[in-house]
Amino acid sequence: MSIVDVGLVYGVTVAHGKIHLRLTMTSVACPVADVIIDDVENELDRIAPADLQIQVDLVWDPPWTPARMSERAKIFMGW
Repeated sequence: MSIVDVGLVYGVTVAHGKIHLRLTMTSVACPVADVIIDDVENELDRIAPADLQIQVDLVWDPPWTPARMSERAKIFMGW
């Protein structure tokens, strides 16, 4: 499942020479939050034009809920 299907991405903007991505985790105690953020930054760095700055912010408002998941993710998870 992608972080989009799981509902972790809250928004992406590209403006003023910057890619700004807001994402959350399913729990504040997520043990892989740093890994996910690093992976997101690395992937954006790989695909984005070199002149764009990358900013990834971890946010907690609004809190994540299973309602944010895509239908595909819900089926995959057995919900």
